[in-house]
Amino acid sequence: MTAAVARGAAPLAEVVRGDLVESVHLGHLVVLDATGDVVLAVGDPTTTIWPRSSLKPVQAVAMLRAGLDLRPRRLALAAASHDGTVRHVAIARQVLQDAGLDPRALANTPDLPLDPATAVTWQAAGHGPDRLTQNCSGKHAAMLATCVAAGWPTDGYLAPDHPLQQAVRTAVAELCGPDGAEHATVDGCGAPLFSTTLTGLARGFARLVTAPEGSPEARVVAAMSAHPELVAGEHRDATAAMRAVPGAIAKDGADGVYAAALPGGAALAFKVLDGASRPRPAVLARALRAAGAADVPGVDPDALDALARTPVLGGGRSVGEVRAAFGPSTTTGRPAGEEQA
Repeated sequence: MTAAVARGAAPLAEVVRGDLVESVHLGHLVVLDATGDVVLAVGDPTTTIWPRSSLKPVQAVAMLRAGLDLRPRRLALAAASHDGTVRHVAIARQVLQDAGLDPRALANTPDLPLDPATAVTWQAAGHGPDRLTQNCSGKHAAMLATCVAAGWPTDGYLAPDHPLQQAVRTAVAELCGPDGAEHATVDGCGAPLFSTTLTGLARGFARLVTAPEGSPEARVVAAMSAHPELVAGEHRDATAAMRAVPGAIAKDGADGVYAAALPGGAALAFKVLDGASRPRPAVLARALRAAGAADVPGVDPDALDALARTPVLGGGRSVGEVRAAFGPSTTTGRPAGEEQA
């Protein structure tokens, strides 16, 4: 029996080696314009998915609504899947310290830093997997700080019935629409995870970037777009996208999920069916252009082009590329390949 997430999947990216397409990544994608209309659909964007870490900006909104008050750099880390560098860890530690807590309060899964060089240095110093270096430690530190601010217990803060997680679920349902938070499970870091559809995830991101100035949503957007290197890392595609498009937000998630929004309200979300990360930059760059990123004031078109380039290597040199498998010819608001009546 075909899994529901696989039904209707269509090509998102092709891997080209030499003069042949070597492999194809299938999936689902949606791009919304500033009015919320679908301008590009590939596969079936109504498919219900686990949004994974792409949901972190929405989780950060829930925390602010509950009384958390963080300066922009710390708020950016609250919405991050960070690299675990010295800077990332220091900010997470400071969030805990200011809340009167220490790293022993963290309940996320210990892990090594995502950044390879940092991981080597960390291990050479005699360290192993740690909760602070795990990529979700900023979110977990902020969750604990939220509990302190709201007067909620910090023990058991990851329990689905904890007031913090109920607040998160409410925010997901509100921002991502009627299909938000229908299913619940546990994410890789140990936190509750709520489902949505790709269209719902894109609409949620659109609501973030169009929220009134000073609102929790607007504060999260301002923090992410001002400090993209804290949301991801210096060499990550989300950082490159936010640096290329002023005022945009982009957030990757495990198992091939991505969401992004432009300052005018256009938004996108996609899911690579096989969970691979390799095609994400090319798909993200093409989807951003379909959303109108090239027209955002101050955009760096060369940086957008660079984001799209993922070489395929042979003998240590480029012999091909990973390229998006959809384009302007499919911008009909229908799944790619579906003919207009």
